[in-house]
Amino acid sequence: MGRHFDPQATPQEKLARAGPFAIVVSKYNRTVTQGLLDGAIHTLRSRGISEDQIDVFWVPGSFEIPTVAGHLARSGRYVAVLCLGAVIKGETTHDQHINRAVSLSLARLGTETGVPVLFGVLTCDTLEQALARSGPIVGTRGKDVPEGRTGNKGVECAEAALEMVALLEQLAEAGLLCERPHHWRKVGGESHASLRPRALSAPLAEAQCTANPTESARDEKGVMTSEKDQPWQDAFEG
Repeated sequence: MGRHFDPQATPQEKLARAGPFAIVVSKYNRTVTQGLLDGAIHTLRSRGISEDQIDVFWVPGSFEIPTVAGHLARSGRYVAVLCLGAVIKGETTHDQHINRAVSLSLARLGTETGVPVLFGVLTCDTLEQALARSGPIVGTRGKDVPEGRTGNKGVECAEAALEMVALLEQLAEAGLLCERPHHWRKVGGESHASLRPRALSAPLAEAQCTANPTESARDEKGVMTSEKDQPWQDAFEG
């Protein structure tokens, strides 16, 4: 029998030391996107990723997500970039153009950089659909699950990010990566204790990559709230 590569087989304590995760989230339809962000952060934290290994970047809308995600994926600083947004259909076809542009751009970023770039942008017909996919409910994965239920897509996005980080490391250990990104660090390797989770709002010009990614400029504004300040915590754990 050939080899089987299962990212879920990676020990949690090993994955917890994988490195920093970036989350790019849209301000547009913020009632929805805040729920996606809460779900993603909770999932990462529940899998052992510490607060200082999660950075959050707010962008005006979903269309702007790929620009910032591109800088982050190429920075050599993050092991995965999660992209969260909500595009809700209106009276015109504007939503279709945004959805197509964002999805294609993010897919291209992942293949070009070798860094997992996760698509967590809702593409809904109604606000009700978006709210159902951003609330404090963990849904089932896949349409083939009996009695399936719709849940928080931010949770699913974070779960996919964790699995991709683990899987790529397994491929690297097996010598199966056609090109190992120069910044890719071994899971369980040196952590970046200097990083803090923040909602970064400084212009990109103030955050240019340096020769040493750990020395990149950082904004000191907009520190995220801690878990104890998030009322949805009990709902997820329930």
